[in-house]
Amino acid sequence: MHAFTLFHAGSNYNDREMSLKIGIMLRHFDQHNGGVRVYTDELLRSMLAAESEHEYVFLYQNPGLVGSFASNPRITEVAMPTRSRLRWDQVEVPRAVNRYGIDVLFNPKFSMALAASCPTSWVSHGMDWYVAPKWSRLRDRVSHRFLVPHYARKADTIITVSETTRQHVMKYLHVPPERVRTVYSGVAGLFSDPIPESRQEELRIRLNLPQRFVLYVGAVYPPKNFTRLVRAYAKTGPQREVGLVIAGGENRFLSEHELDEPERLGLQHWLRRPGWLGQSDLAVLYSMADALLMPSLYEACPLPLIEAMAAGCPVLTSNCHGSAEIGGDASLQVDPYDIDSIIAELGRLLDDAELRAGLVAAGRKRAATFSWERCAAETLDVLQTIAENRAQNGGRTAVSAGGAAK
Repeated sequence: MHAFTLFHAGSNYNDREMSLKIGIMLRHFDQHNGGVRVYTDELLRSMLAAESEHEYVFLYQNPGLVGSFASNPRITEVAMPTRSRLRWDQVEVPRAVNRYGIDVLFNPKFSMALAASCPTSWVSHGMDWYVAPKWSRLRDRVSHRFLVPHYARKADTIITVSETTRQHVMKYLHVPPERVRTVYSGVAGLFSDPIPESRQEELRIRLNLPQRFVLYVGAVYPPKNFTRLVRAYAKTGPQREVGLVIAGGENRFLSEHELDEPERLGLQHWLRRPGWLGQSDLAVLYSMADALLMPSLYEACPLPLIEAMAAGCPVLTSNCHGSAEIGGDASLQVDPYDIDSIIAELGRLLDDAELRAGLVAAGRKRAATFSWERCAAETLDVLQTIAENRAQNGGRTAVSAGGAAK
């Protein structure tokens, strides 16, 4: 069993006198759907809602995003259009830091402006490209080998979304523990809100959903283990008249050949592909599903897993990395490399209503420990701390490591 404790700052950042101008690198803001986009949206919303006098400079690559936060007087939105991501990171962002008097620079995704003159922090959403480089594209491997280590050395603090990721950052990027802080992701309140039957029936009709189904949520790329998931479902779902719903399901990279696996196995009758759904529809979908299937080879802090638990959807996931850490004893865990393990546990889950009910109760309890408000408060604490350290000492000072898995 994996337990964890969420970090509580020694002093609340709201009680400090220092107000900051926080620069936030948002080059990735409109790149693709998925967990990092949800993380960024929710974190920004909660940071802005926090009681503080901080001002923000939102830095975009896409000029079309300027005006997204026009109603908030504490935000200055800046577009720096350039086709080169490297130029944006390493030339335009440092210029903006100086031009707008930014006190601390934060990137909700990895990468950092190496020439930034202020304290910096970035978020690691996982280290799968180091755990198994074969899962990454060649151009990404080059970046991971030659650029990311520089980003790690530059950062005053690296924020990691799980203790699994924290350990990997220290191992693969050789960052000392005092410069790596675990801040768990959150879950939006709408996922735990009661769902009326009328709303479920409306979605069932609109998406042509079967009476019983299991659910996959997210893009498809190698660590997601999509092929084994589908093959295990093919041995368990149809014989029980349980469908498979794939929400998202687009190729993110290196998995074009996996997308048609359900059709190759003749599962068309049982398959629904509604594509990407808004969070409101997704919350309803979770509440209707017999289970979320997430037997990934690698996860850091999987948001669908937390969302499903909050919505009362039983979770089948992996017994390794962030899946095991986040799911804990509120999830049914399998060996993701062993398709027979997935088949056996999925069959047991679909046949045992008492098992499903127990997972629902445990999942709701566990999901209640995650919140975006807490994530925002702890992230702001990191940014305040590194700014204070720089102001007081002219350099880095250790920060608390945050929540550690035990």
